Amino acid sequence: MKYLDDIQIGTTFELGRHTFTAQEIKSFAERFDPQPFHVDEDAAALSHFGGLVASGWHTAAICMRFIVEQKRKENEAQTARGEPNAKTGVSPGFRDLKWVKPVRAGDTIIYASEILEARALATRPAWGLLFSRNTGTNQAGELVFSFVGSVFVQRRPE
Repeated sequence: MKYLDDIQIGTTFELGRHTFTAQEIKSFAERFDPQPFHVDEDAAALSHFGGLVASGWHTAAICMRFIVEQKRKENEAQTARGEPNAKTGVSPGFRDLKWVKPVRAGDTIIYASEILEARALATRPAWGLLFSRNTGTNQAGELVFSFVGSVFVQRRPE
C-alpha cells in the first residue's frame, strides 16, 4: 500500500471480475442468507425478482475479497521494486451501501474502486483516512452495487 500522502485522488482501478453461478448463489445463501429467492429457483420465480438472485451480502463478499487481493498484490509489487509498504489499520466503517439491481445467475460483475479522499488525522499525525467508492457493474454496464469504504493508512514517515 502506498503511503496516504502518495495516493492520488481520482485514481480508479478494476479490482476483478466474477461470474455468479446458480449453484454458487444457492450455496452462499444456504449458509448466510437463506431467503427463498436466493436458495430455491421455483420460489424465486414466484418472487418479486422473478428468478434466482444473489444475496447482496454475496455480492459484497466478492468485492471485499477482491479489495484484499488487490492490496496484497500491490504490496508484493512494491516489495519486489524495493519500495516500502505503508501500514494499514482497521476500517472505521463504510457508508452509502446500495444494492441497485439484482445479480442473477450468469451475470459477470466487474468490481472497481475510485479513490475519493485522503485525509490526515489531527489526533494521530502518523495516520490518515482513505475513502474510496467501490462499485460492481454487470456485463450490460449497469451499476448493481456500490459503497464508500474507509481505512486507516499510514502517512509517509518524516
